[in-house]
Amino acid sequence: MHPMRTIASASFALALTAGAAFAQTPGGTLVQVTQPEPPNLAPYLSTSGPIGQVASKVYEGLIDLGPDFEILPQLAKSWEISDDGLTYTFNLQEGVTWHDGEPFTSADVQFGIMEVLREIHPRGGATLSVIESVDTPDELTAVFNLSEPAPYLLVSLNGYESPIVAKHIFEGTDIRANETANAPIGTGPFKFVEWRKGQFTRLDKNEDYWQEGKPYLDRVVVRYIADASTRAAAMENGEVHFGAFGAIPNIDIPRLEELDFIETTTDGYAYFAPIMQLQFNVKVEPFDNPKVRQAIAYAVDRDFVIENIWFGYGKKATGPISSNFEPVGFYTDDVVDYTVEDRIAIANQLLDEAGFPRGEDGVRFSFVHDLTPYGEEWRRFGEYVKQALTEIGIDIELRYEDVPTWLKRLYTDYDYAMSSNWLFGLPDPVLGVHRQYHSEQIRPGTVFVNGTQWSTPETDALMDAAKTENDPAKRAEIYSEFQKTIVEQAPIVFMKEMEFVTVYNNKFKNVIDGPLGVYDNYANMYLEE
Repeated sequence: MHPMRTIASASFALALTAGAAFAQTPGGTLVQVTQPEPPNLAPYLSTSGPIGQVASKVYEGLIDLGPDFEILPQLAKSWEISDDGLTYTFNLQEGVTWHDGEPFTSADVQFGIMEVLREIHPRGGATLSVIESVDTPDELTAVFNLSEPAPYLLVSLNGYESPIVAKHIFEGTDIRANETANAPIGTGPFKFVEWRKGQFTRLDKNEDYWQEGKPYLDRVVVRYIADASTRAAAMENGEVHFGAFGAIPNIDIPRLEELDFIETTTDGYAYFAPIMQLQFNVKVEPFDNPKVRQAIAYAVDRDFVIENIWFGYGKKATGPISSNFEPVGFYTDDVVDYTVEDRIAIANQLLDEAGFPRGEDGVRFSFVHDLTPYGEEWRRFGEYVKQALTEIGIDIELRYEDVPTWLKRLYTDYDYAMSSNWLFGLPDPVLGVHRQYHSEQIRPGTVFVNGTQWSTPETDALMDAAKTENDPAKRAEIYSEFQKTIVEQAPIVFMKEMEFVTVYNNKFKNVIDGPLGVYDNYANMYLEE
């Protein structure tokens, strides 16, 4: 999606951030609020949103991303890509150590890519599958050997998407059960200190960080506050300095913006392209019938949801690929339109045709709707969906559980009928979109992949073709056909392209340092008293 540099240098990356920040006096504590509390601190194991908000300060990737998606050095100081696109040679930073004092080497890259990210990372199983092997000719060189060209690969090697883990900590262990899942050890600018469940996670400055002089902050404390109004009050009274991805409810933002020390921004979300959705378990009746899925797609009012539940933040979604991809031609709105004026009449007709007439009580059938357990707005959305489906004769019961239980229900046990959800589209459809629809991504126990269990040989073939197609125009044609098919079959109801607001105390500077936003490592953030 974005032009990539094939060779980079550490000096170039440092030059981008040298300026004013280097003149600042180090010190200070940032208090961040994250909602909900993460189920673990293992970003190599789960892409659950709250995990990365904490762990991205501890773990790093081979590359970093600049404000306009420049590919910048991180653990790799430079790299070269062969003309045929099948060999990536990474030259690693010197003098990097893990937080336990052990040296970082190419063996960690090899092990992290091949044994961890490719095997158990929810998206790594797809995006990194083209890496057949990683050679380590010396301790500071890692050579990736690819089975086919991968135009999306380099951008995916950032610390949020592909965190490198320590071989000496994980080798010979059950990686899914490794104790560092709750006490991470990385190479990043902040070291894990403690996690008091239900209260906070504390990260302290890494005094041995490989980027000299960084980080500027002494500490990052991530607080977990279940009540939405309490989170807003904590921001208002200065107890909390930073909140992203809806941690501060939209309803409170206009009031907070009136305070002199509060700033808000919608920057820092470009990497993610998140889409909010309703997803079905298509192996469960009646959602094995596409007409039932289509009826629900017609029944819900996207404009109402955006304006009344998310207070105007967001844009109607038309399909599986965000309109963020329109500039490169991957997005199309030439799909079935479920927002037509007679949508309720169409929904009722589809349910009649599907063999679900209304009973004497007006009800066609009932089921349990599992809500995204991320706060009050999702509860209100569930209540709206219940009301909307009542209009077409469907009775639903709402279920709201904690994050680990919800994830297990959707992605391990498939013990659900319909759930609200939202997933990142990421900078290329291969990274964020394919995982929800490809047959190979029905992976019990792996979260945020194909939880609907829907797949066809035709759409698998389209995704496989798009994955290796280097011609943007041809990729666009493939993705156009893919979107039309997915929207018509409706394994997922696409509600809105999500727009988030980051709220922060303006005594902190360099708060948003690029497209990763809250998933940045905060090495460049500083406090200006």
